[in-house]
Amino acid sequence: MGPGMRLRAALALLAAPLAFSPSLAQNAAPVAPAAPQAVPAPAPAEYVYVALTVPQGVVTLALDKIHAPLTTANFLKYVDARKMDGAVFYRAMHLDHDPAQGLLQGGVRNGANLLPPVAHEPNSRSGIKHVAGTVSMARFAPGSAQADFLILLSDMPSLDARPGDDGTDPGAGFAAFGHVASGMDVVRTIWSLPRSATKGEGVMKGQILEQDVKIISARRTKAPPAGQ
Repeated sequence: MGPGMRLRAALALLAAPLAFSPSLAQNAAPVAPAAPQAVPAPAPAEYVYVALTVPQGVVTLALDKIHAPLTTANFLKYVDARKMDGAVFYRAMHLDHDPAQGLLQGGVRNGANLLPPVAHEPNSRSGIKHVAGTVSMARFAPGSAQADFLILLSDMPSLDARPGDDGTDPGAGFAAFGHVASGMDVVRTIWSLPRSATKGEGVMKGQILEQDVKIISARRTKAPPAGQ
């Protein structure tokens, strides 16, 4: 099983965000979490914008380089090296208790394009909550995130770190690092595409898109006009 499949298997834990199994560990060694810091006081964020072009349109991400500098820098490494070109959206998770809620997951499938893992930057430190439109890193153990990311279609506070957590499980949460600035209609279109009844294993079964949606290009861009 290649690196992409191992990573996707590990990310099945998102169906039960704080249930971990050592048997799903990736080859890459997790990066030790940074020393815990206080949640930043409310302040204007400084965003770096990235346009993801897919067949359905363009999704523009606003990445918060002030409050989530490590995770933002990691994502931009993939963008600037064009390693995100050809990545795919492959998972549309619809919550069992409310199928109108869930998340869209994508990432780099080509193992040769994967960079070393990034240190875990929990949202107990960044202050970025997992609400509808949030962009966050998928992971297994804290410090194992590489290039798989999530876009939330609904609020999912279960992905937030527990208050006071020092970046270790259980309770480390996921590293939110921005939000969709424009193109949530495109996100929802992809999320609503047919899902396979047979693809995926365990809790992932029934959550995998029948056909992957390729990210044609990922490029830095300007802030979209207000209201888009």
